[in-house]
Amino acid sequence: MTAITTQMPLVPGRLEQMSTRIAFFIAGFGLAAWAPLVPYTKARAGLDEATLGLLLLCLGAGSILAMPIAGILASRYGCRRVLVGGTLLICLALPLLATVSAIPLLIATLFLFGAGLGAVDSTVNLQAVIVERASGRTMMSGFHGLFSVGGIAGAAGVSALLALGLTPLWAIVVVIALILAALLKAAPHLLPYGSESNGPAFAVPHGVVLFIGLLCFTVFLAEGAMLDWSAVFLTSEKGIGDAYAGLGYAAFALTMTAGRLMGDTIVKRLGARLVIVLGGLFAAAGMALATLAPNWESALLGYALVGAGCSNIVPVLYTAVGKQTVMPEHIAVPAITTLGYAGILAGPAAIGFIAHASSLGAAFLLITAMLIAVAISGRILRV
Repeated sequence: MTAITTQMPLVPGRLEQMSTRIAFFIAGFGLAAWAPLVPYTKARAGLDEATLGLLLLCLGAGSILAMPIAGILASRYGCRRVLVGGTLLICLALPLLATVSAIPLLIATLFLFGAGLGAVDSTVNLQAVIVERASGRTMMSGFHGLFSVGGIAGAAGVSALLALGLTPLWAIVVVIALILAALLKAAPHLLPYGSESNGPAFAVPHGVVLFIGLLCFTVFLAEGAMLDWSAVFLTSEKGIGDAYAGLGYAAFALTMTAGRLMGDTIVKRLGARLVIVLGGLFAAAGMALATLAPNWESALLGYALVGAGCSNIVPVLYTAVGKQTVMPEHIAVPAITTLGYAGILAGPAAIGFIAHASSLGAAFLLITAMLIAVAISGRILRV
């Protein structure tokens, strides 16, 4: 009996839930720690905006390529090993990003950093699906809320350290120490197994998985628009001063984080389907308000509505992909994560093209229509 018991995978409990939250925090913290370093890297390497944009694509390429591989590795060797390995890649890349100036080294380092982020992001969502299902409770929004908290802590923390006079390298040393401390706390209770690995190693998403992935793409596209274009829109269209242009994304991020931290209760009371419907409508209304309002104060309210509306749609979609039977989890979860990342990476570039051909307002109204489509999809998606 003892031999049989030791071979069976553990059933995730409270300690595994705690480790999942910490892993989400690490993912958000590690990603956001890079943002304040971008101007330093640009100046150190003597990059113009176009070259910097091309270099940043290397980060996205590393992430997208790592995600399906991470799903395969997690199914064979367990979530713990992949999460630890991905986190160590992040810790290896960050000090290089704070110091290197040669473009070939930056390309390699950004690709490495992106691979670490992609591996962690994909695998922690796979673990979250397993842990939530074992608990029998709604937990996904809370997990994703810790990613948002980590993002705020990473960006604000590194910015504060730099403002205090630390060099980028020493600021990153502090970041790495915190990441490793969090990893040591979480690692013993990360899952030593993944989901069942029946089926092919790679598969093109299809059926309901493709449908869910496209919804993730749309929501992440809206998030990418807030990150990359809200400040430009506020300064060029609403007349806000450059020093306050970041308030648009701040309003979005604040309500996004608050919505996710309260999300498990919201999903439990309203139901997953209604969360998608109402979330899509709130986000669409917010995007329309931000675009059409005559003043920047109303635009900030619109961005806040976008954050609140989008906050729990993606967590609900991850729960849904854990319930489907069309594709194995270790393929389906990385697939929708990859499509989501594509929305963040390719979406802002597409917005730029549309804005060049027409206007930035027209691009935002197109996103409004796509968010309405998400709301309509919530009525037909089985969640």
